[in-house]
Amino acid sequence: MKGMQHKSTNIQMTQKYIRRYWSLYAMLVLPMLYFLVFRYIPMTYIQIAFKNYSIVKSPWEMPWAGAGGFEYFIRAFQNKDFLDALRNTLTLNLLDLIFGFPAPILLALILNELPYRGLKRLTQTVAYMPHFLSWVIIAGMALQLFAPTNGLLNIWLQKLGMQPIPFLNQSHYWVGTYVTLGIWQSVGWNTIIYLAAITSINPELYEAAAIDGANRLRRIWHVTLPGIRSTIVVLLILSLGRILGSDFDRPYALRNPLVKEVSDVMSIFIYNYGIRGLQFSLTTAVGLFQSVVSVSFLLFADYLAKKFGERGII
Repeated sequence: MKGMQHKSTNIQMTQKYIRRYWSLYAMLVLPMLYFLVFRYIPMTYIQIAFKNYSIVKSPWEMPWAGAGGFEYFIRAFQNKDFLDALRNTLTLNLLDLIFGFPAPILLALILNELPYRGLKRLTQTVAYMPHFLSWVIIAGMALQLFAPTNGLLNIWLQKLGMQPIPFLNQSHYWVGTYVTLGIWQSVGWNTIIYLAAITSINPELYEAAAIDGANRLRRIWHVTLPGIRSTIVVLLILSLGRILGSDFDRPYALRNPLVKEVSDVMSIFIYNYGIRGLQFSLTTAVGLFQSVVSVSFLLFADYLAKKFGERGII
């Protein structure tokens, strides 16, 4: 009897809870439908990576590929263009992580220390405006600035008696230009996240540190950075999850035939072989490999964060 009464009480509490908060759950219907229709149902086409693609058949009816379904994965790793794209993707993303990840943290710390609010707001606005420019526009600006013969910067260098620098024509210069433009485009927007985290730090901590004799650098090191550490860890985990991912517009807009050996990344490989070459099974296999590796990096980074006492994201 007690068990039945307890069960009846739980049902009544559940019904009362649903009647009270039904509107909140109703608001979830559209997002859930969006993810179901546009995210989960299309995942059935992952099968193409293990099958011989046919435009007239559904993924369930396509015949399995050779080598136990792994034929196209084997083909990918025997393809020199894929190996070059894999190397370039890892290299460029690691450089973005090494140089690009700390940049918004440093900018946020600098802006937080500016005593004049007007200058702080102006600097922040100017810094995040490039985020709203497409990479086609940025590539056009880069061509006007860094072109080897008629670029504005190289014209100035020649007037100073110096040799022009092939920013866009030689591989190592192109990589530096690519990373620098990426930092310039994203640093201001990412700074907003860190500035928001800094505002949540208790001002009394700064006052206590100042009373104890800590100078400005000491207050940054012992108060500000520990206060935003959890935010830094979360964004670092997300960045590591994208270590094998690659945008299409940025490398495609900045590339040219002279730097093909360092500018062709995974997204360009998929575009060339999938959309232009119609090798859908091969490029689906490459995309699946890319996703699995990215998720593995994400989970490993989350595991390490929890090992060091952080909350992680999962």
